[in-house]
Amino acid sequence: MATVLSVSGSPSASSRTGRLLRHLDERLVAQGHDVIPLDVRTIPADALLGADFRHPAIVEATELFARADGVVIGTPVYKASYSGVLKALLDLLPQYALTGKTVLPLATGGSIAHVLAIDYALRPVLTSMGAAHTVQGWFTLDTDLTVHDDGSLTIAPSAAEALVQVVDQFSTALGRTPLLAVAG
Repeated sequence: MATVLSVSGSPSASSRTGRLLRHLDERLVAQGHDVIPLDVRTIPADALLGADFRHPAIVEATELFARADGVVIGTPVYKASYSGVLKALLDLLPQYALTGKTVLPLATGGSIAHVLAIDYALRPVLTSMGAAHTVQGWFTLDTDLTVHDDGSLTIAPSAAEALVQVVDQFSTALGRTPLLAVAG
């Protein structure tokens, strides 16, 4: 069983990005992975912005990255880049925190104009941190994600199919056989 750290880089508690990650976590668990969710917004701002490497929350996050075999990193796209809270966390991790890890980058945004944020903003950072293998990432339009009053998430069929494919590629890279049924 692989341990997967699922990191939401959204600053919002009610974000589509966070809901999408928790939805995809369920698929990874069904495939036999141990998934640990991490919402960066829950790390105290004074620790992140003050670069307090010894703060217990930063130490814990660093340990979670070290324990993980794979990392899913999800972020909303703001001004053609990943979120500031995610940047703050990545800056506090050891330089090669992703060494030997398989990484799946995901992004959400309001416009198709931001689709390249994964490849031109996020992927270079992940590579510089030593990621052994960064699988094909995926950008999902906000309009393809509907959060209902009860907190559940509906993903547009075309986006759901693509997300299943990238999650299954990630799972295969971690050494697991993907599920045969398509989850939406």
